Amino acid sequence: MNATQRSGLSVSIQEVSQIFQSNVVALEDLNFSIVAGEFVSILGPSGSGKSTLLRLIAGLDRPTKGSVSVSEGSTAYVFQESHLMPWRTLEENVQLPLELLGKMDKARVDSAILQLGLSDARHRYPHQLSGGMKMRTSLARALVTSPQLLLLDEPFAALDEMTRQKLDEDLRALWERTGMTVIFVTHSISEALFLANRTFVLSAHPGKLILDRKLEIKPGKRDWSVKTSPEFNREMTLHYEAIK
Repeated sequence: MNATQRSGLSVSIQEVSQIFQSNVVALEDLNFSIVAGEFVSILGPSGSGKSTLLRLIAGLDRPTKGSVSVSEGSTAYVFQESHLMPWRTLEENVQLPLELLGKMDKARVDSAILQLGLSDARHRYPHQLSGGMKMRTSLARALVTSPQLLLLDEPFAALDEMTRQKLDEDLRALWERTGMTVIFVTHSISEALFLANRTFVLSAHPGKLILDRKLEIKPGKRDWSVKTSPEFNREMTLHYEAIK
């Protein structure tokens, strides 16, 4: 999908700071713009304000200072935990956003379940699902509304390495197909570089933008082998030096 076909939302952060009670500064003087259709990974040590920034972009919180602007369109948020309703089947969990919007559409539910490879498990309950399948269900629930901006807060952090890699590959492929804007928070430099075309690195408390990097990694479809490439290793070194 080329740039003119992309249907994502743009994001603008201008002079944003976030100060919590007791004058704790979580974020300080952030300035950046995200172009519609970009895949951006946000990196930084614990306490750098990564999740706080994601909540501001989602509109869940308002900044103490500055402005957050997102172009008009639909947004979906995937949290660290899958937050599935235990009394609902996988299919019923996926269709929940459409129910709440009063726009139930079985074809869209079926499509989201199919895209995440969950067709054989659609009638199972959360306690019958593995950790990876629960997170796939959470992703399907986010995708069922056809979002133009997808925000993810360390969604795969608790999964084993092989499951995490497969979900990373699936998410990257979904982005390639849909052209939505994706903003992905992670502690993993390797995951950030594998997924994104651009990275933000935030400093330790308070969170300041210390690196805004267009990645020099071959664009397009990726699999695990990209992590063995010289370009990937150069980016790993650069990002490690920025974070440490």
